[in-house]
Amino acid sequence: ALYHEQLINARFTKSFYKHILNIPVEVEDIQSIDPVYYESLKWILEHDIADMDLGLTFSVDKNVFGLTQVVDLVPNGRDVTVTEENKMRYVQLTTQLRMTSAIGAQIRAFLDGFHEFVSSTVVRMFDVAELELLISGTETIDVDEWEEHAAYSGGFTKESDVVRWFWDVLRNDWSQEQRAGLLQFATGCSRVPLGGFGELSGAGSKMPFTISRVGDDPARLPSTSACFNMLKMPEFESREQLKEKLEIAVTAGKEGFSFS
Repeated sequence: ALYHEQLINARFTKSFYKHILNIPVEVEDIQSIDPVYYESLKWILEHDIADMDLGLTFSVDKNVFGLTQVVDLVPNGRDVTVTEENKMRYVQLTTQLRMTSAIGAQIRAFLDGFHEFVSSTVVRMFDVAELELLISGTETIDVDEWEEHAAYSGGFTKESDVVRWFWDVLRNDWSQEQRAGLLQFATGCSRVPLGGFGELSGAGSKMPFTISRVGDDPARLPSTSACFNMLKMPEFESREQLKEKLEIAVTAGKEGFSFS
């Protein structure tokens, strides 16, 4: 996806991007995969446990094909009690095991393949937030910016009634979720690329979102050529008709094609 400048319709965890960038994970990263476990570790860090018998040792239980195995975090860890003095070390080691060591083989396999296309030197130019934008884009859709970078064909212009109704519906009637559905329907991806709508690509090169006029039958539903970021619509007779037909088309067709 990075190599061909295509977005992925997926949200990866922050720790996943850290592994790609070779950045150590932190206890806060557990929150995205196991909020309950994260709150337990957070409670330990925030409270004085000197006079508490929590029954914790430097070991954790691991489920392996239905069988529970005890994994030591340090040599003979099952015999080392977690105390107020060493609790930070316990949390660090637990986090390391949970987020890295336990999936080390899978991470290495992924990175071996990933680096065949994108070198580690290039990737490390970015931070976690920037890499996430490169891979998955942004969920926030700015209709004004979308309209600014749009193109028109087949007889439609920026001043055409259908075009004006279209942007008015997106801006005033539709939620972010509906806008994302339309973007998925028209381009194959529901997220906006890094750099905004001016960076939309299709068929191997930059290609703007285009609204194209096709036919005069107002009963026809909008359709798309997603490889070319093109939304095709007839000459609808009213704003209400456009909205109705567009909602039907997007709801029924947004999952029918995905370029990513």
